[in-house]
Amino acid sequence: MRRSELREHIFKLLFIREFNTDEEMEAQQLPLYFEGLEELQDKDQQYMKDKFEKIAAHIEEIDALLNDTSKGWKTKRMNRVDLTALRLAVYEMKYDEDVPVGVAINEAIEIAKMFGGEDSGSFVNGILGKIAGKEEKE
Repeated sequence: MRRSELREHIFKLLFIREFNTDEEMEAQQLPLYFEGLEELQDKDQQYMKDKFEKIAAHIEEIDALLNDTSKGWKTKRMNRVDLTALRLAVYEMKYDEDVPVGVAINEAIEIAKMFGGEDSGSFVNGILGKIAGKEEKE
């Protein structure tokens, strides 16, 4: 599976997480999700599960950064699709050295456009651009 496909699946798992407890995710939702994917290789499943768990472990830090960056749009008010795309991208930008910042931003914009509303792409782009700008200054 290509990295962009894996990222899209991780996005979907993070979105499902919004509506389930950690226990439900582990016991029911993850197995159900993976069961529904045809021709899923073990290495791809493990990559998705590992990255999902790593992002979930950093949600509080990621949300704090998003809340500090977005003026007038705290995470509680954000569209769940946009928030999920932002969380994935911020994780990749800050914690995943294998993903260049530009790739994380571009992929998040594409995911937001695909699954979000009319303004999702530009909203995600604006916030991630601010975060990337802060990171460069530090």
